[in-house]
Amino acid sequence: MLSETLAAFAEHRFLQYALLAGLLAAVPCGVVGSWVVIRRISYMAGGISHSVLAGLGFAHWLRTVHGVQWITPMGGAVGAALLSALIIGWVGVHLRQREDTVIGAVWSTGMALGVVFIALTPGYTTDLMSYLFGNILMVAARDLWLMAGLAGAVLVVAGLFHRQLLAVSFDAEFAELQGVAVGRFTYLLLLLTALTVVVLVSVVGIILVIALLTLPAATANLFARRLGRMMAGAVALCAAITVGGLVLSYGPDLPAGAVTILLAGAVWFAAAGLRRRTS
Repeated sequence: MLSETLAAFAEHRFLQYALLAGLLAAVPCGVVGSWVVIRRISYMAGGISHSVLAGLGFAHWLRTVHGVQWITPMGGAVGAALLSALIIGWVGVHLRQREDTVIGAVWSTGMALGVVFIALTPGYTTDLMSYLFGNILMVAARDLWLMAGLAGAVLVVAGLFHRQLLAVSFDAEFAELQGVAVGRFTYLLLLLTALTVVVLVSVVGIILVIALLTLPAATANLFARRLGRMMAGAVALCAAITVGGLVLSYGPDLPAGAVTILLAGAVWFAAAGLRRRTS
């Protein structure tokens, strides 16, 4: 069974694209996911991920109804994710509103807009719905280039501002006393989270993206004492989990995204149990 699966991966290009997509997603997932876990903003990342449906629906509506072919669903997803991150950051920093209220508003409004645009678009929307539940087998070459660009941007920005983001993630009040522009780097962290969410949407879908963003990092956090090691462990775990989920789901013809999340959850529970026994 395994040999047949490996032979299929060697033969079919769409499986090779799916494998590459999983590996590309692992890098920003591990890096940004570690900050998300430490800063405890997984709910915020969930709000950004669900608002992505508005950008997907809007792009699909423009392409189908108005013939605007230069914008792709992934491009719409990038725009919606960045806009949502900016809104959440601006309201939280300048209006001093409760973040959970703002996130809930962005979450629900983005989903509702996406549903409306889908309803306004004639024809079938099967491809668009794959972004909701995830279908890594439908990743195209242009999506891989976009994912590679987004992953590269995340790494470059993270490398340039690692110390500031580290300070903001662990203790924002102390970082502000040390002269760090907390508001500015909070925006930056949210934008990095938004870009990572877009990368992961193609792998596991909007609904499950928050699990893949947090579970590998949370698992690595059980054993790593330094952030650098936590990030490296999260990247390795995410790569192994996405590849493993793809391989395990192919033979029985199961949804790859769901199998990937089940594998991530199983790894976390096993690691948590092991950590408890050894502590």
